Amino acid sequence: MSDSDYRRNADWAAGDQRGPAFDPWLQPELFRGVLGRRVAAFLIDLMLLAIPVVLAVTFISVFGLVTLGLGWSLFWLVSPATVIWALVYYGATLGGPYSATLGMRAMDLEMRTWYGEPSYFVMGAVHAILFWLSITMLSPLVLLVGPFNARRRLLHDIVLGTVVLNSSALDSPAHPARY
Repeated sequence: MSDSDYRRNADWAAGDQRGPAFDPWLQPELFRGVLGRRVAAFLIDLMLLAIPVVLAVTFISVFGLVTLGLGWSLFWLVSPATVIWALVYYGATLGGPYSATLGMRAMDLEMRTWYGEPSYFVMGAVHAILFWLSITMLSPLVLLVGPFNARRRLLHDIVLGTVVLNSSALDSPAHPARY
């Protein structure tokens, strides 16, 4: 094991003390307009999540008519399937190579960890769970946290240790944090 590997393992064991990779005062372009575009990205993702659910409900309805009501017993599957679909969608897209959902990609956003690394599947799924739990329990007032911090992080971002950035600003040669 090399000396740098030993130090990295020792840092991890001691509770990784890496600081934030993105400074809003030195790199304001990374955070410019993020909150508004996050709302638009959420609406796009909500539509993408709803399409398969609407198709499934339509199929079950028609199937119920054809089977004289027997097919309607499949409606109980819609709720758990919707939750599983959302977790897979957020986990796969946020944990994918772009670290962004399709809505976030359309809005030129991506999610990174506090210290600059790309997201991964479990973080993406947990991010979605924390978002929906915080919105459910704290109402949309949880979104008011964003305008009052320099990194434009929402409550679930702070709890999970993530930050959402402008992808095009992160791609610029002036910013070396792209992995």
